[in-house]
Amino acid sequence: MIVTLCLIVAGLIVSWFVAGALVAPNPRVIGDPPRELNATAFTMNSDSGSLISGWHTQPNSSNGVIVLLHGIRGSRLSMLDRARMLHDAGYATVMIDLQAHGESPGDVITVGYLEQHDVRAAVEFARREHPDEPIGVIGVSLGGAAALLASPLDIDALVLESVYPNIHDAIHNRVAAKLGPLSSIPASLLLIQLQPRLGISPTELRPIDHIPDIQCPVCVASGTEDQHTTESETHAMFSAAAEPKHLWLVDGAAHVDLFRDDPIQYRQQIVRFLDGHLRDNRKDASENQ
Repeated sequence: MIVTLCLIVAGLIVSWFVAGALVAPNPRVIGDPPRELNATAFTMNSDSGSLISGWHTQPNSSNGVIVLLHGIRGSRLSMLDRARMLHDAGYATVMIDLQAHGESPGDVITVGYLEQHDVRAAVEFARREHPDEPIGVIGVSLGGAAALLASPLDIDALVLESVYPNIHDAIHNRVAAKLGPLSSIPASLLLIQLQPRLGISPTELRPIDHIPDIQCPVCVASGTEDQHTTESETHAMFSAAAEPKHLWLVDGAAHVDLFRDDPIQYRQQIVRFLDGHLRDNRKDASENQ
């Protein structure tokens, strides 16, 4: 009995420190905006309580503006390759550091809960800077979860890359990827810390429940070998979305940057999706005026 009690206490202590490391802020110096993208730096207030830092890139002639949202422990630098691709395709971009990431201050990463406010602020910034242009959002992992929690956003297209459906599965999948069949207890110990550590209930971190709120075309993308967001979970996310929608499963890809995994196919899939719902719709609107 004493040995069992000691093991439980040790497990709680270890899981507390592990969870603390997972949600600890990830600050970093970003540097100057890329000149080749005609980029300018900006800051904006967010209801997350953070002063959000970002870059605004503009091509010579814009077909629309895309808000780029990075994954957990990333920054706007994680989205720079996508910004270059979109710049070449004629799209402006708004890249931000979500709260507690990069140059945006924050006390703790909240897996989308506070970050949803940063998404809303970024979309509003894009709308102010491009008042008569269509708006798209590309959200990777945490960024996509935050975009769903923030929905509806009154945008014209949404790309969700490797986005977890609910925090219960997200934590269990990640622990299972490390510990295999021994994952159940450690994962449960991490889950019960959400309320005391972050003040968030697991029911408040269910991005899949917000898919019906999107109110715009959606592309759901993930890798077939992703152990963090499994193929079956990706299909569930896709099934929850209304038409028009597009599913892109990247054969053999894990929980990785899908652009870097296959940049050619990424351009074909994602730019084609955005063109179909942003550029083409804008052309139709101008012809009907």
